[in-house]
Amino acid sequence: MADVLAEHNELIPVLNRFGIRIGVGDKTILEICAEYQLNPNLVLTVLNVCLDKSYLPKSTLMLFDAESIADYFRHTVENYLHELVPNIEIHLNALIATGGTDNKELGMLRVLFLKFKERMTDYLQQHAEYADDLPDDLLHDLKSILIKHLSVEHNQNLSYAVIFSLHSFEKDLAAHNRLRNKVLQPKLNELDSLGIRQLQHTISSEHGHQKENADLQLTNRETEILRLIVKGYLNKEIADELNISHNTVLTHRKNIIAKTGIKTVSGLTFYCIRKGLIQM
Repeated sequence: MADVLAEHNELIPVLNRFGIRIGVGDKTILEICAEYQLNPNLVLTVLNVCLDKSYLPKSTLMLFDAESIADYFRHTVENYLHELVPNIEIHLNALIATGGTDNKELGMLRVLFLKFKERMTDYLQQHAEYADDLPDDLLHDLKSILIKHLSVEHNQNLSYAVIFSLHSFEKDLAAHNRLRNKVLQPKLNELDSLGIRQLQHTISSEHGHQKENADLQLTNRETEILRLIVKGYLNKEIADELNISHNTVLTHRKNIIAKTGIKTVSGLTFYCIRKGLIQM
């Protein structure tokens, strides 16, 4: 595994989302998966999709359950929000600081980044149903401006650090979008097909030992909104459907997240199945 990571550094954060840290020694991927109690078929599928744009994992999809890949996506969202995006901002702030407070070009670059950050954060927190590719056009623009259009004097080493972090994130997003199309969506489609009973059994078996009363009780309105979220409704559509304000929907969503401890639509779908809130 060490040889693969040495050649493909971009896989290090991918393994981190499974809980695997660097310092793997001479262990094989099978030995590492056994150590971390991971399904090697899932890990290998994710790694292959990340490395090979043409890789089709159809033959391996049946070898792991939908909850496992949904968990990986939840960890990915947390990684983006709390590590990768802040890391870009740290490098960019250092670059801007070297240009002085009156540098308008660098100031405009920060405005563009803040727009990207807001858009990405909003997508990840509010629209986690992954119906569309993650927004990366502003990320591409930031990199292009630094390479082609920045005319003022600036620290070249810090500029390279920003470009490298942007490029790494851009590649990660592309792999993430491939995983959504080739792995996550096919597995979630099973929720509406014959795989639903097996999935319910798996979830019940894995979580049956947990304290069920740890979940705070959802109100009738929160349950109603939760069902619409799982069906794919956006916040505005929920507001129109229930004849309530957009802010009221946001408040209910925050309450649902606080009570369930789950942020993504994939995770909320599993929650609904376990609680018997969805009629399939």
